[in-house]
Amino acid sequence: MKQTLALVIFLMSTFVALAVEMGDSVVSLSSGEAKDTVMLQEINVSSIKQTSRLFQIPEAASLINAREAERLGAVTIKSLSDVVPNFFIPDYGSRITSSIYVRGIGARMDQPAVGLNVDNVPVLNKDAYDFDIADIASVEMLRGPQTALYGRNTMAGQINISTLSPFRWQGWRIRAEFVSPLSIRAALGWYHRFDSRHALSLNLSGLWSRGIFTNEYNGKKADPEYSGALRAKYIWRLSDRVTLQNVATVSLLRQGGYAYENVQTGKIAYNDTCFYRRSLFTDGLTLSWFSDRFSLSSVTSFQYIDDNMTLDQDFLPLDYFTLTQKKREPTVTQDLVVKSLNNGSVYSWLAGAFFFYKGLKMEAPVTFLDYGISRLIEDHRNQGNPGHPIAWDSRSFPLISDFSNPAWGAAIYHKSDLHLGRWEVSMALRLDYEKVNLRYHSLCSTGYSVFDLTSDGEMINPRHAEIEIDDRGQHSSQFVNFIPKFTVLYNLPLQDDANLYLNVAKGYKSGGYNTQMFSDVLQQRLMMLMGIGATYDIDKMVAYRPEHSWNFEIGSHLSFFDGRLSGDLSLFYIDCRDQQLTMFPSGTTTGRMMTNAGKTRSFGFEIQINAVPVEHLALRASYGFTDARFRSFNDGRNDYSGKYLPYAPRNTLFMQAVYTWPLKRKHIRSIEFDLNLRATGKIYWNESNTLSQPIYFLPGASVALTGSDWEIRLFGTNLSDARYYTFYFQSIGNEFRQRGRPLQGGISFMVNI
Repeated sequence: MKQTLALVIFLMSTFVALAVEMGDSVVSLSSGEAKDTVMLQEINVSSIKQTSRLFQIPEAASLINAREAERLGAVTIKSLSDVVPNFFIPDYGSRITSSIYVRGIGARMDQPAVGLNVDNVPVLNKDAYDFDIADIASVEMLRGPQTALYGRNTMAGQINISTLSPFRWQGWRIRAEFVSPLSIRAALGWYHRFDSRHALSLNLSGLWSRGIFTNEYNGKKADPEYSGALRAKYIWRLSDRVTLQNVATVSLLRQGGYAYENVQTGKIAYNDTCFYRRSLFTDGLTLSWFSDRFSLSSVTSFQYIDDNMTLDQDFLPLDYFTLTQKKREPTVTQDLVVKSLNNGSVYSWLAGAFFFYKGLKMEAPVTFLDYGISRLIEDHRNQGNPGHPIAWDSRSFPLISDFSNPAWGAAIYHKSDLHLGRWEVSMALRLDYEKVNLRYHSLCSTGYSVFDLTSDGEMINPRHAEIEIDDRGQHSSQFVNFIPKFTVLYNLPLQDDANLYLNVAKGYKSGGYNTQMFSDVLQQRLMMLMGIGATYDIDKMVAYRPEHSWNFEIGSHLSFFDGRLSGDLSLFYIDCRDQQLTMFPSGTTTGRMMTNAGKTRSFGFEIQINAVPVEHLALRASYGFTDARFRSFNDGRNDYSGKYLPYAPRNTLFMQAVYTWPLKRKHIRSIEFDLNLRATGKIYWNESNTLSQPIYFLPGASVALTGSDWEIRLFGTNLSDARYYTFYFQSIGNEFRQRGRPLQGGISFMVNI
């Protein structure tokens, strides 16, 4: 660990030293590429709730602009993992698994810890976070609690993505990418401005992937993927003061996935089907009105997700059991934001009201198969009563669970800002109410025969027993929260932009219900009817409480040499209560559950540096360190106090050097060379910290030939072909993990017409 930190500090110090040494001698910018890189700190505000540039806000923030996103090949938020310090999204399972970890805070299931807005439209279900977004204009990442303004489930941060506006660019945009092992991604965009009032863009994108990992049971790829999306963006400037924007997106996904390797055998081998299918529709209407003194914005959205996750839940070449989870969820949101237009006044303000409704319905049957019936039920029962063995009626039967899990909430919020010379003081408050309901219906209809066992092992005198389970119930929870945020910013008396800030904020993640535990509840209910096993207390097992945190942060945004060298530094401490953790119950269970750890704490620091030491050369580096541990957590079997939180990496690193060589030819503008490095780790896989993934390094590179309206790029990722793992879990006493992507290379094409 000390060697890793020393290497990181040395490399980043080299970046800074090079920039400072050459800062006085560099000539004025003439390269558009270098300008793009400097503009990482000079952005247009894409969120209606921000009142200034990211560089001016008193909290840790990062921006990926359009050019940087193209270099990174970023079409999903997973592509940005590690690029932002302490921002990590492991790539495992399928696109339903969008687990985001920031500063030791994260969520593997249910409620997200980081919010996501696309063109100001919130995505409330993290199952829908992982989708392709064509023609990204910018990605803003705010780290630390954003609950006061953005609401529930933003206690670790907020991501705001903007797509290209047809008012800013017109024409055709064609993209294609070929990657080995074989996958093809393509996008076609049409941008048209009818007149000064009306503009429209249409984007069609798709992905075909053969897959990377092989299921050795049948010799087929475990993770093929086929997806497509259509986005329509219409902007109508009704007048100089009123603008209407509507963005509608429909996407379809058909995916294999779940390339989980058995730790004992080192092989991916399972005999039943695994897939994830998703149909997603989103429509967001943003209406903005500006007066001389304030602006009014209304964002109304509707989202509908219809998906199906089917798993060979034992992930073995044995007939244990399968799981199907089908969800249908309509979501409606309404956000109303009023804010003053500062115009140099001492006082400015923002106020808003938010409402949402989610109408989740889910079917989650678990089907027990021959081997599962034999080992988990018959053997268990017969070991307890060997003189009267049992035999099941059929070699498969379902445990059926249907759920209705609607939730709705409303909030009002306010933010006041005082501008006192070099000092800026801000206070934000939010009053949030939420109600969550759960109605469940559990069914099982099966039976077995009981025999007498003779001395020579013969089973005689069969007696039949029926099992009929028809359980219904409902639960309801209400949460009321008062969420404050306080910040102070001091603008340093330097020639370039520079400031220091203090940030104290409360974070909040809503509570809910453990629907994935009902298969275990039913299994134990069945065993109880057979006279063995223990009954779960549904009231205790199903519900989990909200998560609360206090984030204390000091930091600085710095800029030198007319923006050629800029940097951000932040130090944070997070005190978290009732942190939500995904755990697997002990024994040969089929489910997983969310539980609340007692107390956790996290502290660390983050560094970002952007530099243009000489013309045509751009350097970027970011490093995040997090020490996240349990202060007190006892699950009834073990005391984990002082242990590291699982799944959250201790270090993230991204370094990049981009050199643009101008050619000044008629048809060829430049050649661009990009060298980059990502690093993640150490990651602990369990609460006892006995299993872990050491830090791993993923070098990448690309070279691009660029014309005035076209580009061809050759690229490679994980050039060292490092072997690393992105996920670990247990199922029925067996251990599994997923390997990260190996060395990959490809070529991409871009044409603007």
